[in-house]
Formats: sequence, C-alpha cells, structure tokens
Amino acid sequence: MKLMQALQLGELQLANRVVMAPMTRNRARPDGVPTELMVEHYAQRAGAGLIVAEGTWPSAAGQAYCRQPGIETAEQITAWRRVTDAVHAKGGSIVVQLMHGGRIGSGHIKPAGVATVAPSALRAAGEVFTDAAGMQPYDEPQALTTEQVHAVIAEHAQAARRAREAGFDGVELHGTSGYLAMQFLSSGTNFRDDEFGGPAANRARFAVQCLRAMAAAIGPGRVGLRLNPGNTYNDTSDEDSAATHAELMRQVATLDLAYLHVMRSPVQGLDAFALAREHFGPRLILNDGFDGASAEQALADGQGLAVSFARHYIGNPDLARRLRDGLPLARFDRRTLYTAGAEGYIDYPTA
Repeated sequence: MKLMQALQLGELQLANRVVMAPMTRNRARPDGVPTELMVEHYAQRAGAGLIVAEGTWPSAAGQAYCRQPGIETAEQITAWRRVTDAVHAKGGSIVVQLMHGGRIGSGHIKPAGVATVAPSALRAAGEVFTDAAGMQPYDEPQALTTEQVHAVIAEHAQAARRAREAGFDGVELHGTSGYLAMQFLSSGTNFRDDEFGGPAANRARFAVQCLRAMAAAIGPGRVGLRLNPGNTYNDTSDEDSAATHAELMRQVATLDLAYLHVMRSPVQGLDAFALAREHFGPRLILNDGFDGASAEQALADGQGLAVSFARHYIGNPDLARRLRDGLPLARFDRRTLYTAGAEGYIDYPTA
C-alpha cells in the first residue's frame, strides 16, 4: 500500500504518506498562545506521516481570526514546544503553516493599535466573527510601502527560525485562500506599481522572496508552500489564475523546497495537480476531496508523492491506521469546528 510507505521530502522524514492538512480550529488563547487542548489534539493525530499545523501568524498584524495561534512571542514559542514535543514523542513529524492574513482581519481581533495591511488599500467583501463584537466587516487595510513589504518578508524568516526553536520540523507558507501571499499574487487585489506589482512575475515576487528568506533561515529542505490555482476565497480574483500560478511555480521550483502542497482546483477544466507537476516538479502533496481509495490511486498514478486530509482528520484522530486497515471513517460535527472548548476537538474516539 503506497500510502503506508515511508517518504523523504527534503529534510522531512515521513513514516507514511498520509498528511494531516492545516485547519483553523480557533482553540488558542486570545493572545495567540497555544493551549493544552492543542497539545492533546495534535498528539492524538501523530500517526500521520506529517502534520501541517494550522495557519499561524508570524506577527500580530497578520492575525486574521479570534483564537488563532501566533509564533511571535516567547510564550507562544514555549507553548508550541509542548505541542511538537508531544507529537515527536509519538513518532510523528510536524511543520507549521505560516499565515499572514493581510487584509483579512479586524481591529476587534488584533491588539490595540495594530494595523491591518495589504498590497493595496482594498477592503475585502464580507465579514469576520470577533469575540469582542460579533460579526464585523473586514478592515479597510493600509497599503504596505515597499520598505514595509521587505520588513514583512523578514518577519517570515524570523517566524521560520522561531518555528525551529519551538521544535517544528519545518514550515509551510500559506499561499492561497485570499491571505497575504495570495493578495500579492492576484491581479484583483494587487494594484501596486513597484517591484511587487504589475505582471505576474512581479506579483509572485512576495511569495518567492518569503520562501527564499525562510529557506535561508532554516534550510530549503524544511520549507514548503501551499497553493490552490483558481481559488477565489476571501474575495480574491485573478485575470488568469492558471498562468499566474504557473509563473509562481516556475520561480519557486528553483528554490529546492521540500514540497508543494497543492489543492484540487475549484475551476472546471483546470488540473492543478498536472499544472504543479509541469511547473514545479514531483515533490507534491495532493489535497482536497480524497478518501483512502482515491488517495492510493492518485499515488499509484504518479500524481504526487503524498496526500493530505483535512475533514477526515477532524473526526478520525487515528486516520492513518484506519486507512491502512480499511476501517470505516467517522463523521465530524460541523457545529464544533470553531468553538472554544474540548467538544468536537479532542473527544473523537479511535477505532
């Protein structure tokens, strides 16, 4: 069974090819410090060949959601170390996804005086839940100056170093779902006229420079990237998403990263996996909509080297074992996806 075979991705050693995808679950403290609930949650799922821990902000300006963890302060790093120690004690591997929300955020969520920033001063359509004031429209962001963009890139490198200090085996840059890297990448959210705006090659520069800085900080074999060509989540749009992502992939392919974590495209006729193989190469983790049989077939067909699961890992902490042994998969409770307590987070039983 290919799913159960060991795999090396760069410097990352995977005991199997079942990956736990990053999922925002809102169980950190309001100040972004990981909790003991999170220690238990990730330890329960350490049977995955690789855990990609949830989107985590590199700096307070990048916080998008209530109770979303950060990796900026000493207390956050110490708390994350309890998570990584628990996963490693069970033989697992774990990286953290670095996620700067950019214009997706609210002053009701961030610490007082921390601005919401973006490539351009364009407010995202929609609202975000805040513990302090309920549903609120997204902030109108401040456009980053060129100097500030370089500072944010440096923050990503520092976050990568802090991730290693916290015991993570590596980091993954969140390059989709309408957050900062995708805001730079997309023609509908980037109206800049400096080196980070204009043609796709320039719009890709922010993500590429973040990845290059992170790779310089901790080694390219410990850095990954997540992409989803055609994604329009959080009010993003692009004039030609396939071509734009191909340009980004071509640039990233020169960095010798550990992997590209690519999601199935929501656009009919756009094969994101084939696009990634053509322009990035074979080190792919495939994501979105897989079950055990389809994951095994995708690996057998050479579409990628590993498959990540999100929904199935919510209700099945022992997912890798269930897939190996052909056991039925449990369903999860949508009502408790983003609530603050233990219910629906650490109380799903093993088979």
